[in-house]
Amino acid sequence: MGYRARASLLRSLLNMVSILTDIATTCALWCPPGYTCINSTACHCSPGFTSLSGEIITSPLDSCEDINECGPPATVSCGNNADCQNTEGGYHCTCIPGYELASGEPTFRNESENTCQGKNDPASSTSPRMRFRVTRIIPEASRGQGLGYRCGAQVCVGTDVPNTCKDKDECSSGEHHCHNSTICTNTVGSYVCHCRQGWVPKPGFQNKQNTTVCEEVSFPTWMPPPGIKSQRLSCFFHRLQHLRGNFSSASVQSTIQDLIQEVGDLLEGPQDLENLSQSEKQFVATNLLLGLEKALRWLGKALPIGAMTFSSSAGTKLSLKVQEQGYENITLIQNQTKMLLTWDTVHESGDPGPAVAGLLSTPGMGKFLAKAPLVLDTVEQAALNETHKGVLQEIYHDLLSEVISAFISNKDPQNLRHPVTFIFQHSVIPGPREKVFCVFWEHGQNGSGHWATSGCRMVGTKDNSTICQCTHLSSFAILMAHYKVQVRDSALTVISYVGLSLSLLCLLLAVLTFLFCKAIHNTSTSLHLQLSICLFLAHLLFLTAIDRTEIKVLCSIIAGALHYLYLASFTWMLLEGLHLFLTARNLIVVNYSSVNKFMKKLMFPVGYGVPAVIVTISAASQPYLYGTPTSCWLNSKKGFKWSFLGPVCSIFSVNLVFFLVTLWMLKSKLSSLNSDVSTLQNTRKLTFKATAQLFILGCTWCLGILQVGPAAHVMAYLFTIINSLQGVFIFLVYCLLNQQVRKQYGEWFKGIYITKSRSEKYTLSSKTESDACKYSAVRSHIADTECN
Repeated sequence: MGYRARASLLRSLLNMVSILTDIATTCALWCPPGYTCINSTACHCSPGFTSLSGEIITSPLDSCEDINECGPPATVSCGNNADCQNTEGGYHCTCIPGYELASGEPTFRNESENTCQGKNDPASSTSPRMRFRVTRIIPEASRGQGLGYRCGAQVCVGTDVPNTCKDKDECSSGEHHCHNSTICTNTVGSYVCHCRQGWVPKPGFQNKQNTTVCEEVSFPTWMPPPGIKSQRLSCFFHRLQHLRGNFSSASVQSTIQDLIQEVGDLLEGPQDLENLSQSEKQFVATNLLLGLEKALRWLGKALPIGAMTFSSSAGTKLSLKVQEQGYENITLIQNQTKMLLTWDTVHESGDPGPAVAGLLSTPGMGKFLAKAPLVLDTVEQAALNETHKGVLQEIYHDLLSEVISAFISNKDPQNLRHPVTFIFQHSVIPGPREKVFCVFWEHGQNGSGHWATSGCRMVGTKDNSTICQCTHLSSFAILMAHYKVQVRDSALTVISYVGLSLSLLCLLLAVLTFLFCKAIHNTSTSLHLQLSICLFLAHLLFLTAIDRTEIKVLCSIIAGALHYLYLASFTWMLLEGLHLFLTARNLIVVNYSSVNKFMKKLMFPVGYGVPAVIVTISAASQPYLYGTPTSCWLNSKKGFKWSFLGPVCSIFSVNLVFFLVTLWMLKSKLSSLNSDVSTLQNTRKLTFKATAQLFILGCTWCLGILQVGPAAHVMAYLFTIINSLQGVFIFLVYCLLNQQVRKQYGEWFKGIYITKSRSEKYTLSSKTESDACKYSAVRSHIADTECN
């Protein structure tokens, strides 16, 4: 194949791909079931479906409804001894009970294909009347039509066999066995007993059976949430009890209207409910949603067949649809939300009675649930973390739609056969670092709850319309999540790693100094030692494991360990401030023994015990807040970081008081005491060093808190530089600036120098002696050779 031919073929393939891509991407995402795509703004209803606006749909709120060809009025004819059965998008004909097609096929399309004949009488297919095999012959003199016969449950007229049989109406003749709580309805060859309007089958019974027993629908029990003290809520449940006491199945529509009005009034004017905590508000909202769903699902069974709408003056609206068994889709529209579901989804298997589907819009519910936490599905969370790997910090969300509740008469709405489609309209269009989620309200065992996405997926979103599909029913909404992404600063990263590495080296030297320098062994040195050990371990763990977020449990353990080590560091700093204060106070009598005894008993239980208590309480109350998507540190949700910042700020404040009191006491002592100057000088040095340590440890974290506003970038650099050099400052202040330590360092270096010199001298002497021996041996060997 030549070059031009290959190029032509390549262009043709590219054109085909382009056309297919255009077709795939120009379909409207909001097109409902039973449609054919036209373009990105319009859909065409498939054969067997139609819409209120015609065959072409241009609005997400329109839907393609199934055409009921079987009527009434019927648009097709199946012929004699046959029934028309509507299906989704079509229909088919079946023979009535006792008849079958001559071909044995179960269905046919129209009257021209009708060959229905009696299963025991092939000739009966041509008779306009139903024919049955005579099983028992009983005289029927009362018929006035000569000698009559009964064929099973049929009355046969005529004297010849086979006889032409008419259906006998057991309900009119009183020969049925229906319970007095039901209504008898005659059927071909038999009868059924069904509940009257406002009545439902008793537990253990099914509707439309010969043995059906019914009971009147009652207002379900609805208890207030325990532990909530609210006069407004008490008034609501008092009125609810009044509705329940006056309820009757004949007044079910007025009861539902009153219930919707009461709920609307409660949500519009919550009064003292607004003073509840967020968790209490969520508790109340969960109770209201579950109670409403249960009450409306149960009361809906007492409604007549058809579609109904209820609304309150406050904006709460309910759309209900009650229908007998069928095949068409059910569509409910409420405010800016549309719900589409199939009959199989609504109808419970084995229940021949009518089904109920409802859509409730509660505009005021958003005030109670707007700040509830969002729990993403594991797959969505993993995809989000992968997209923003290493930089995703927090996710905040806003409600874009009203909270809507969907319910059906199916007793198991959590495991539906087919997904339910929701189309939400909202005014906000998501921007960069924003994503729309289809969420539902998932309530817990204790009555609280959270927004969740499991079982729901977003089919598509365009401008201000979002389509969701869910495999369960609950209360739904559309959330827009805002991603807080951490922008990495390479300079800060380099400063952190270099500074922390240098601090680790200095802290290690400081620890060795405090351990082996006997000249400075005292209570103050013990405090320095424990502080240096805690900081060394904290910095080492921070440097090596702060970003180990792959395994959530391991990350939580790392965050808990860092929480404990840094709190322990500040606790030891508090003990240093206390020791300094007690030392200055005892300067008058120059008595250090009581201070040392007190500190030795106190320092280890406080230094390591208090941080352990704080971390234990934090981990027991909210363990899931240890670790974030980007780092193994404390999560900022629910103010959890204050379990660290709170103790740190308290310690800094207490230490500041200690230092100010100590400086005032030293000033008074200097003005009144001239003797024992060396003691005062040592104390002043100690005060200087402790004040420097307060600046190093306390002020650095204050800079971290001040990383807000225009100066945030500058504060971030100051925080990183000073905080990463903590170990360097400690080694400088407590080791290099200490005269005794410098003297000890001099002795150590002198000893090392002497040892090295002696080693070199010994090595040189050994080498000289070895050379002399070799020289002597050579001369002896030469002399022996000459003599020989």
